[in-house]
Amino acid sequence: MNTVGRTATEIAELVRTGVLTARQVLEAHVDHAIGVADRLGALVLFDPARALADADAVDASDALRSGPLAGVPVVISDTIHVQGMATRYGSSATTRTAQETDDPTVALLRAAGAVVIAKTRVSELGVWGTADDPDGIAVSPWDPTRSPGGAAGGAAGAVSAGVAPLGLGVDTNGSVRGPAAACGVVGLRLASVVVGGDCAGVLATTVTDATLMASVLGVAFTPPETGDDKTPLKVAVTWKPPAPGVVVSAAWREAAIEAGRLLHRDGHAVAHVDPPYDRGAIQASMSRWTATARDLFAQTELEEEELQGRTRAHIAAGDRLARVTRNGAGDGEKWRERSAAFFDETDLVVTPAFARVQPAASAWHARPWAANIAAELSAYPFFAVWDNLAVNVCVIPLWHDGGRPLAVQLVSTSDLALSVAAQLEATVPWARHAPGWDVSA
Repeated sequence: MNTVGRTATEIAELVRTGVLTARQVLEAHVDHAIGVADRLGALVLFDPARALADADAVDASDALRSGPLAGVPVVISDTIHVQGMATRYGSSATTRTAQETDDPTVALLRAAGAVVIAKTRVSELGVWGTADDPDGIAVSPWDPTRSPGGAAGGAAGAVSAGVAPLGLGVDTNGSVRGPAAACGVVGLRLASVVVGGDCAGVLATTVTDATLMASVLGVAFTPPETGDDKTPLKVAVTWKPPAPGVVVSAAWREAAIEAGRLLHRDGHAVAHVDPPYDRGAIQASMSRWTATARDLFAQTELEEEELQGRTRAHIAAGDRLARVTRNGAGDGEKWRERSAAFFDETDLVVTPAFARVQPAASAWHARPWAANIAAELSAYPFFAVWDNLAVNVCVIPLWHDGGRPLAVQLVSTSDLALSVAAQLEATVPWARHAPGWDVSA
């Protein structure tokens, strides 16, 4: 029985009930990964012997073999520590020394029976919205001419191409949500789970799998209400970009509108309402973006001249911004106050995931800072502004435009984002994997 392409929920049940061993599951996924690795460009640390040994450890343990993720392969973004593997943060300047311990999130996945199959390509320090470095360029399985997004683009591409049913990343400024949208999978930002100083992000092909992985990481989501007695929600649909000057293409605008139509048909109160964005909210987002690079640079103890030119320029721009604004924390607090009042009247916000098609799959790490900034702000304006709030955010695909996924972002101060995602998934089930990657299940 080939398990490649099956959901994490299905695989775990097959292993728990003894229909398959964890080794059999891993052997199938390793073979598949070897077959797609070169054209996918997503895998940076892939040790099949190690992964199979970990699968044998699951088979040898009653506790692991009965866990909620028994035998499930997972990919981990290379900004997260995995015992026995180096953490390179997408930079050739970082150490190749293997980590002695797992990040707590990875430890939780292992304790639930999951097996790490590979670490995946990210942008340098997880800062950028593409996933490329001097050693390779990750692509979107749906359109290999396009980037899978960043920083967790490698993980999203691997999940979309069937290398593993689950991926773990760090969601900073949309670093998981953007790749999810680019690769046609579910992306979930967990506001209460910290990885490396920021929020963890889950990648999966179904809402059920995303919910399962979130529960293993300690976050329980309320199952969606069904039937005629479900509580109607107040849903705000918006396609206004937080930053001025960004043009939202018709296809992406229509994605948000169609999600609103579907939710209206499902009994919810849906209206076109724009969040209270202002200049301070944008400044707070930019401050957070550049501060992330500065903080991680400080943690890795690198020499600044060893970083890519765009990353050095980004850190310098953040230093200049801090001197000019002198009130990044104040901007963030004002935005939180305005958004709190907004969410008093709104249960859920629906936005497009992108404003336009994602950047081309090319060597963005070698391009100037300004070119990277322009490409990202024009394509990904909807993510970063929500990262200054303690909200769970979910991205899901709805349908396709020209062969590429069209996705929407669902934002809520409660756990409604994932339950509403489940309602939309039931209404318009999506293709879980990109075609052409020999995903058989």
